[in-house]
Amino acid sequence: MNARPPPSVRPSLGQLQALRDAPHEFLVQLAARHGHVVRCGVGPLSFLSLTHPDAVQHVLVTQQRRYGKDTFQYRLLAEVTGGGLLTADGDAWLGRRRLLQPSFHRDRIAEFAPVFARFAERTVTRWREPAERGETLDVGAEMMHVALQAVVKTLFGAEIGDRDDRLASATLTVLDHIMFRARTLGLVPRWLPLERNREARAALRVLDEAIYDTIEQRRAGRHADRTDGPSDLLDRLISAPDEHGRAALTDRELRDEMITMLIAGHETVASALTWTWYLLARHPEVDRALTDEVRAVCGDVPLTAGAMSRLPYTAAVFQEAMRLYPPAWVITRRALDGDVIGDHRVRRGTLVVLSPYVTHRHPDFWTDPEGFDPERFLATGPSERPRYAYFPFGGGPHLCIGNHFTMVEAVLIIAAVVRRYRFTMIGGAPDVIAGVTLHPRDGLRMRMDLRR
Repeated sequence: MNARPPPSVRPSLGQLQALRDAPHEFLVQLAARHGHVVRCGVGPLSFLSLTHPDAVQHVLVTQQRRYGKDTFQYRLLAEVTGGGLLTADGDAWLGRRRLLQPSFHRDRIAEFAPVFARFAERTVTRWREPAERGETLDVGAEMMHVALQAVVKTLFGAEIGDRDDRLASATLTVLDHIMFRARTLGLVPRWLPLERNREARAALRVLDEAIYDTIEQRRAGRHADRTDGPSDLLDRLISAPDEHGRAALTDRELRDEMITMLIAGHETVASALTWTWYLLARHPEVDRALTDEVRAVCGDVPLTAGAMSRLPYTAAVFQEAMRLYPPAWVITRRALDGDVIGDHRVRRGTLVVLSPYVTHRHPDFWTDPEGFDPERFLATGPSERPRYAYFPFGGGPHLCIGNHFTMVEAVLIIAAVVRRYRFTMIGGAPDVIAGVTLHPRDGLRMRMDLRR
């Protein structure tokens, strides 16, 4: 069969408003109405939406060299992260990935388990008095803070104390500005003398100063605390050799990688954990099964990386939460050359949009796609689903380098929390905001109940 152009649509005025306010749901409706391949035109611009797992695999894996990252999504992130691994492409990306990969090996990440467990325990201990008073808390903000504590410790060997820490505040300000730039499609210039722009520049200076000061200290052989656990990621990256055995990364390259991990490494985990608590509150039968497993395996002893292999249901709960609310809800690529996907032509320069949010909920690949069923991820034997029906960490050579980091951290945090507390929703289902990640509009306020 000869390849043909993909079907093309132009959204109505009402649909354009949906694209602006809820792009994740717009993409769901686009696929429901027009199928797995559709070109969507918006003014002089257009994008190609691909939702079938085979097309996802084509773009991310088998023909990934035909597709680059010259897209608005990555240009926006690069305004903050520079040439870090997340936004790098081509040969520059490949060299950097090979250099960084050993530091993210499963065994190396397991060394950080005591760090994750310590901050999780510190958080649940801090909640006890508010819980006894019957207070509520914003679970989204709490998950953001504990994830930020963990990533700062593993990156820099430093600790964030109270919520007003300058580094924590600066990180959240920069992240909020990225989401603002995404919502406004980058149409508000960064150089305009707006208060928002000034605050974002000041916050980025705080992060840069902290990172460069730490790099300078490490290069001079100074470390505040070398007895507290394994070497942090900055030490590992500074000592990573190139093919000639020399230090491979400049200070600027180290800065780009560190700020990439700082921004992306806590926001994604926090987003997925927030939706995990929301889903557990709505499904008490899953909460009971989860609590039974954690108590049977862990009791009241300190959590370790070894618990991971003995908490399959806990991991499945988190995987199912990422199916319904994948933090990286959209992935974009630019066609570097002409291509054929299935029986459709893809022209050079086409913006390709892949959405885990859409594919993860598609009835062609999931039974009861809107349901919350962690048992999906416990099935043994070969799956009937295509490989890329589920891709919360992307796929192929660009698979998220922090996937093991995320899983270890999340499982240990979940286990620490469910040993002590049960969450109850306050109000109805929150609106979903699709920014850099998916997060609840106005946070996620819940009541904490101590488990007896």
